[in-house]
Amino acid sequence: MPNKKNPPAAPSVSTSGASTAPGSFPSVRLRRNRRHDWSRRLVRETNLSVNDLIWPIFVRAGTALREPVTEMPGVLRYSVDQLAAVAEEAVSLGIPAVAIFPFIEPALKDSTGSLSIQAGNLVCQAISAIKAAQPDLGVICDAALDPFTDHGHDGVIIDDYVANDESVEILCQQSLVQAAAGCDVIAPSDMMDGRVAAIRRCLDENGFTQVQIMAYAAKYASCFYSPFRAAIGSTAMLGSASKATYQMDPGNSLEALREVELDIAEGADMIMVKPAMPYLDIISRVKSQFGVPTFGYQVSGEYSMLQAAAGQGWLDIERAMIESLISIKRAGADGILTYFAPTVARRLSDS
Repeated sequence: MPNKKNPPAAPSVSTSGASTAPGSFPSVRLRRNRRHDWSRRLVRETNLSVNDLIWPIFVRAGTALREPVTEMPGVLRYSVDQLAAVAEEAVSLGIPAVAIFPFIEPALKDSTGSLSIQAGNLVCQAISAIKAAQPDLGVICDAALDPFTDHGHDGVIIDDYVANDESVEILCQQSLVQAAAGCDVIAPSDMMDGRVAAIRRCLDENGFTQVQIMAYAAKYASCFYSPFRAAIGSTAMLGSASKATYQMDPGNSLEALREVELDIAEGADMIMVKPAMPYLDIISRVKSQFGVPTFGYQVSGEYSMLQAAAGQGWLDIERAMIESLISIKRAGADGILTYFAPTVARRLSDS
């Protein structure tokens, strides 16, 4: 019989619930689920899919051109006649949409970016070429003037200041010609106040009620845009000028939430945070607070610094690109604009 005065000691239990009895510690072993590849795949919380990818495409005038962008290894500028093949590649890889960005010759630029509102401009030609080749491929176009202005700003300058309301009027006209050319999604990237409401009203009044708006709601005044500006030819135009009077201060997060809230109220169908990786906290807060379709832009500087490090042999570019995109998805992004899109799509298909 047990000794009632000295009963057997029960195994001690840690405050975490794991038994400390000999042979059983720890009872909770998180590494069990990590032991096998199949198990790791089963319990993975965040998965990257080709459906998450938007491919930014640079276009320029000319014929038979596939011109390397020096500052962005592996990225090309395409002439319009090459876009049918690009669209076919995107569709064959399962990429849902492409985003068009134009390189405009300096001689065609002026202070108001007047080329941006001309039907048949380079962007409109690109839209038409892609839609003729692959009508079911989504086409996204920026509403911004920086590729078209001779000063490199996203709006018109009046009295040494980027004027808000005057810029919005031009952005509405730009959005209208892009929609008429077949653009599916207008993406205002200018950061002017009230532009989403104005563009939505303009589109609706002209019969383009089904054209979506992806608002660059939280676009920061970031140094990570430099390779992109070289790719569209605005670096020399902008020079040392700052966009801090309209793009957001990198130190602000509550302001980003206010910007998102306003753009949703004004009619944005989707919102974007740009850049993505330095602002994962913003993506997370936006998705948690508003629950709307949220996108991150892995911008040119993020892409180029990974490529540069890989070129020096300092990291594995295959792993780095996947890990970087998963981090954006894990933060809450529903989709990602990335120059890695075709490479990642092939990788996902192979795996």
